[in-house]
Amino acid sequence: MTLEKESPCKVNLLLNILGKRADGFHELETVMYPIGVYDRLTFARADQGLEMTCSEAALPADSRNLVYRAAQLFLEAARIREGVRLHLEKRIPLAAGLGGGSGNAATTLLGLNELFGGPLGPETLHSLAARCGSDVPFFLHSTPALATGRGERIQPLGAFPALEGTAFLLIHPGFGIATSWAYQQLARFPEALHGRPGRARKLLALLEKADLKSAGAEFYNSLEAPALEKYPILALYQEFLRANGAAATLMSGSGSTTFALLENPAAAETLAEKVRARFGPSSWIAVVPA
Repeated sequence: MTLEKESPCKVNLLLNILGKRADGFHELETVMYPIGVYDRLTFARADQGLEMTCSEAALPADSRNLVYRAAQLFLEAARIREGVRLHLEKRIPLAAGLGGGSGNAATTLLGLNELFGGPLGPETLHSLAARCGSDVPFFLHSTPALATGRGERIQPLGAFPALEGTAFLLIHPGFGIATSWAYQQLARFPEALHGRPGRARKLLALLEKADLKSAGAEFYNSLEAPALEKYPILALYQEFLRANGAAATLMSGSGSTTFALLENPAAAETLAEKVRARFGPSSWIAVVPA
């Protein structure tokens, strides 16, 4: 039996760091939104062992890969003695702040659970996802969410009226930003490291109203402080996007993807062409209806 599943990515409409915790993680509040750009995972039963292949040569296909680790955790928790073959077809840029690897891990847990007839319940899957990484539990759901703690406490949310009919324009500059580097640099930016609590609830209240401009004004990312300092092209993206009609723009996660929100997909496509003309064809660009 073979099973294929699409593995989505996300953007952070808000990522507010509240301080560093005693366990080394950072306390945060973040509003995460699923984005319809997908990797693809294929799952197949095998007699024995765990075998993984990947279309992206830069990614390891062993225990250094979140897909492989998630599969190991699942097989152990479900006490499955059979083997599994996995193939990952990568389409989402690497180290992009879009959670591609986290989405892959969650999709692996969901896919294997389906492949083997559902031996694990939602609570166990959530526990395994949290062991894989802070963003992984979000991808067990297919809705926007408020995440707190180190990101593992997930409150699924409904659709946002402010985003109805809108579209995302995503720009990846062709280089990644390591998440560990971005968080380490926060020590140089005290205001970003110790954000003002309550930003998430304020943003969510505005997203419940059909006013994209007001909601977009509250988009915030603590990790922009170090990222935009080191990579000024990201600030140039935002300036250009705002000057050309974007209702909101922000770096997602630890970067390096910048996104903009436009009133409709046609406006996003028009702006995408302007971005290509201004910054050249080397960037990865995607337009995705919200």
